[in-house]
Amino acid sequence: MVQRISVYATTRTPADLLYDLLKDPVTWTSWSPMDESGPVDPAPGDPNGVGSTRAFRNGRVRGIDRVVELIPGRRFAYVHLQGLPLRDYRGDVDLEPTPDGTRIHWHVAFRPKVDGTGWFWRIGLRRFLQQMADGLASYSVDQPSAARS
Repeated sequence: MVQRISVYATTRTPADLLYDLLKDPVTWTSWSPMDESGPVDPAPGDPNGVGSTRAFRNGRVRGIDRVVELIPGRRFAYVHLQGLPLRDYRGDVDLEPTPDGTRIHWHVAFRPKVDGTGWFWRIGLRRFLQQMADGLASYSVDQPSAARS
């Protein structure tokens, strides 16, 4: 059964800056709970573009994700390739400009590899994804280029 999670955060930071932070895997350790994050295989023409892969570590959990969709200033999307016991995991981070900044909507869909564990993964991943969205929102405000509009 497909599991779905949606979390939200708001920030006064422009969507373009948030998009830049999402697209660059090296920045993720600055604003997320990730202990390590970085590129694995670059995409042709744009090292962090569609098709690029990135590795991460959060505690003992190691994984690899692939970037599958990029809409500058609007969307960053990825699929999880390995690490968690999940199938068909896709995450989308939608950036919606507001009069005061940007609304971040981080939403994922996945199927657990082990039937009956969806509730467990929903609880843990919801908390983790909220930390991701909140971290992105708060970190971005302190960046020098956040003042640009």
